[in-house]
Amino acid sequence: MGSSIKKIAVMGAGGTGGWLGARLALSGLDVGFIARGDHLSALRHDGLRVSGADSLYLPQVFATDKPAEIGIVDVIFFCVKIYDTESAARMLSPLIGPRTFLVTVQNGVESATNISRIIGGGRTLSGAAYFPANVAAPGKINFVGRNQSKPHIAFGEPGGGASNRAVELARLCRVAGIDTDVFDNTESLIWEKFCLVASTSATTALTRQCFGAVTTDPDMRWLLIQTIAEAARVGRKIGVTLADDLEKRVLVYIDQSPPAVKASQLVDLEHGRRLELEGLSGTVVRLGVQTGTPTPVHKTVYAALKPFVDGVR
Repeated sequence: MGSSIKKIAVMGAGGTGGWLGARLALSGLDVGFIARGDHLSALRHDGLRVSGADSLYLPQVFATDKPAEIGIVDVIFFCVKIYDTESAARMLSPLIGPRTFLVTVQNGVESATNISRIIGGGRTLSGAAYFPANVAAPGKINFVGRNQSKPHIAFGEPGGGASNRAVELARLCRVAGIDTDVFDNTESLIWEKFCLVASTSATTALTRQCFGAVTTDPDMRWLLIQTIAEAARVGRKIGVTLADDLEKRVLVYIDQSPPAVKASQLVDLEHGRRLELEGLSGTVVRLGVQTGTPTPVHKTVYAALKPFVDGVR
């Protein structure tokens, strides 16, 4: 029996969306990329090139800043920065038909809820991406690679993971060379990823150092450990079920990652781009205040990076 999933839109064709979309397109699926600016122009004229730990080239891709030019799709991969969630979600209506569903693989913990408020309930799967990738230049993605202890992506239905549509999409992703898991407890999945991303984003951006430098220097490692612990405490305080050894497992994952990896927030900081600070350390601080959970390290990170939150031009 053939798959009912044939047409896919990638909302946000940056590092994460660019690599995922390239892999899916090369497997034979009909993929449309939604991008903007110089990146969009390069995709239209020169195609999409991925280098680094994976080498891919699509000389021709369908890229646009107008979702209506793509039309109704079966699946939307939602890969925009946290701060663009609402504006990007409001652009989705031309892509959505009766059976269309969306998978968000963003960094924060509130995306699925915020997207569902705009496009309606029952359409959004919660997910996480576990590979570092970024736009090295317009039309060019640098795929750094991944820690082998995690899949490239994982997703599931909020409140009830392994639906038929989630399982079928995971199968197609694996065929495309994307290691994929379907999770039953997506809330725990999202928060575990959040503890990882919020901590590495905080420490690498604050110190302007890659993973290897942060994990091997005792003072920077202390900073990393504290940011993981604060995020986990906040998650547990709001009622998320997190494993007792979560903090240890997150630290092991970071230790086993390629030492040259930089969190995307550091890459954005280095390029003078807007930061996801509000959705990362800002969220830890905000939820900490709401639950009476002290978050002094994330609050310090937030204060130190706040002058750069809107980018430097």
